[in-house]
Amino acid sequence: MKYAVLATEDQLSEEVGFRLLKEVGFEASVCLRKNGNGYLQKRIPNLCEMAIQQPVLLLTDLDRLACPTQLIANWIGARAKPSELIFRVVVRTIESWLLADHEGMRRLLGPRTPKLPSTPDELQEPKQTLLGLANRGTRAMREDLVANNGAIASQGIGYNAVLSTWIRDDWAPARAATRSPSLERARLRLGELAAKY
Repeated sequence: MKYAVLATEDQLSEEVGFRLLKEVGFEASVCLRKNGNGYLQKRIPNLCEMAIQQPVLLLTDLDRLACPTQLIANWIGARAKPSELIFRVVVRTIESWLLADHEGMRRLLGPRTPKLPSTPDELQEPKQTLLGLANRGTRAMREDLVANNGAIASQGIGYNAVLSTWIRDDWAPARAATRSPSLERARLRLGELAAKY
């Protein structure tokens, strides 16, 4: 078995990272995650050092920033980026990669699933799009994924648990990559890494 460090900003990104690593024959030896990307940005020196010893897959969201290349340059700064640091930026949030798997998403949300976005990387608010779709899905999906009126949280209490299970069991990176260029680039880069081992 081949191993890599997995660094992500949230639970759903971590589950996606597991799937992407598994797809190329890797397993996560260490998982680094705290909510938000500030933690990851601070850990860049450590991640670069780790990448000298073993591959590191770092997944972070682009959010409202304009350019993935600029985000990477800002985080890496003047230091040399190790070739084994697979630094991938999700355009715009991990939900865009999830929405890109139309077949799996229809199974998740149910038979009355509205039209899914054909270019999810271009959505400004992928999470809100997913929540809007879930709100029109089955009753179970509404209850799990969508926050009750007046709730402080932007999502339902079962959001992470339900989507994490779905990512593990049904989400298909190959299907999703046909609609998400940022995911396709991540898969290509991981494929290049796997070919070296």
